[in-house]
Amino acid sequence: MDTTGAATLHENEPHHNDIAHRLNWLRAGVLGANDGIVSVAAIVVGVASATTDTGPILVAGVAGVVGGAISMALGEYVSVSSQKDSQHALIEKERRELAEQPEEELEELAAIYQGKGLSPATARTVAKELTAHDALGAHLSAELHIDETDIVSPWHAAFASAIAFLIGAILPMLAILLPPENIRIPLTFVAVLVALAATGAVGAWIGGGSKLRAAIRVVIGGAAALVATFAIGNALGASGIV
Repeated sequence: MDTTGAATLHENEPHHNDIAHRLNWLRAGVLGANDGIVSVAAIVVGVASATTDTGPILVAGVAGVVGGAISMALGEYVSVSSQKDSQHALIEKERRELAEQPEEELEELAAIYQGKGLSPATARTVAKELTAHDALGAHLSAELHIDETDIVSPWHAAFASAIAFLIGAILPMLAILLPPENIRIPLTFVAVLVALAATGAVGAWIGGGSKLRAAIRVVIGGAAALVATFAIGNALGASGIV
């Protein structure tokens, strides 16, 4: 029986782990863009409700964009670096245990597969064959669900987070700066809430949840932020403080 065709039949199809990894990145990008939309929109709406001068709005918006992007990148870098350090520590621990007590580790691997429903004999056979092929990889996968070749990069995560934030921040900046003064705030409200509904729906689609529920949730949160900063800016403008 020719198994060559069977072996290569699905070689161009993405594997489940690959898909999950890409979806996680896409979800992070959507969340980053959502943060860019809300935070920058709240800043420029607050300033625009206090003054009609374009200069202060532009300065505040640019400061919000730059500061927010840097903050997102730093936060993601620190978070992913901690995750990476933890993964490396677990890998080294497993490597040391395999070198110091290989028989105990073999029994542990067999017990894991037996716990998944295999018979004791089959579980031990599987454990032996996987250990002979790649002992460390077998234990990392079965015990810790870690792939040694798929450790996340803090720099990639930081860059992706900053770019997503910048992309999201473009919309409120354009919406507040390009229209005439008398419609810039209402137009920004509409543009931002529509964009938030879209990002909420996309995030829910990626996660397999309810798109409508997610869109409503994000829109309500974004609207609350815009109303709060608008009210504060308007009060400050009316008081003569700014």
